[in-house]
Amino acid sequence: MSDFLHDRLIFGPDDVDLARSPLAGHFDAETYVLGAFNPGMTRLPSGNLAIFVRVAEALCQPIRAGNIHAIRWDEGRYVLDPWPLDLCDTSDPRKFLVHGGKWRVMALTSLSWILPVELSPDGTERVAVHYDKAIAPQASFQCYGVEDARVSKVGDRWLMTTCSVSPERHSTTLYSSTDGLTFAFEDIVLDHQNKDMLIFEGLIEGRYWAQTRPLGDLYFSYPPDSEWRAGPSINLATSPDALHWKPCRKPGIRPHVGTAATARMGGGTPPVRTNEGWLTLWHGVEPQEIVGIYRTYWSLLDPDDPSIVLRTEHTPLLEANAALTAPLEDKMYVRNVVFTTGIAEHDDMYVVASGEADLACRITHIPRSHFT
Repeated sequence: MSDFLHDRLIFGPDDVDLARSPLAGHFDAETYVLGAFNPGMTRLPSGNLAIFVRVAEALCQPIRAGNIHAIRWDEGRYVLDPWPLDLCDTSDPRKFLVHGGKWRVMALTSLSWILPVELSPDGTERVAVHYDKAIAPQASFQCYGVEDARVSKVGDRWLMTTCSVSPERHSTTLYSSTDGLTFAFEDIVLDHQNKDMLIFEGLIEGRYWAQTRPLGDLYFSYPPDSEWRAGPSINLATSPDALHWKPCRKPGIRPHVGTAATARMGGGTPPVRTNEGWLTLWHGVEPQEIVGIYRTYWSLLDPDDPSIVLRTEHTPLLEANAALTAPLEDKMYVRNVVFTTGIAEHDDMYVVASGEADLACRITHIPRSHFT
């Protein structure tokens, strides 16, 4: 990363005013910001940037009277659900597993909502925090939170995808905007456990394109001599209207057998158009302990057929930077995680937005020449 001119944290837990949270005043328990991270990003008509921060709000004392509690939206209010502690596995700070069933069932230790934060044109300074434009649960299919916004500008409209979490489904939901800052809910666009949906910033032959990542517990093996590894991959889908999506027959970006860093992978930034093709930044995960090591990689896709990878690098573009989070050491709960979620052009560089350590928002300047 020697040619990256700017690399810093721009927003973190201490920058969130929980008195203005959508959860404020709904229950008699104190909360804190577990993380303010994974920011979607777009360029506003004013020239400023906007990031859309996932605020994971958690209980300061989740365990009381032998129960661990989860926050849940319920018909316009937020409530606390108690789970017997002896039935739960709490080894992962982000969630707890509920034992006793025939399959894995979990609840979250926090509830997430999306906070728009306006930045200077180069992303290096905060301009405003727009609590009045926050995106929070509004239906039963997102009762455990709205997570990981990704924002794309297509024509004169901004499109935001989010993950909506509930016992009903783990779905992808779509919001739209005419100004890049105020978003209205559209609908569920992908069903159960399809994460990291990234809409391309432009049409191909009049159709919307997107990267998706269906999840599951079963994957069929490639042949023993294949260069690909079975597991989560970055798939493709098309749509006439950004609401109704059809999976593509061809695969997208697949995990490579030659590196453990893609044992799990998924989309990062919405693909942006360059002179050579679509530039996409994505994450690869190397297994380690509970969470794994998250790194950012990049690929250049064919301008007319994004299933064709023109160029890629197996060397990580970004890795977790412990020096950035050193001042937040008392708040750290995972390490070795950088999760890139936004990209925008600025002069001869790209402004890249990432979640760092599931804790804070990181801004990195990367010369556009790095990808040529």
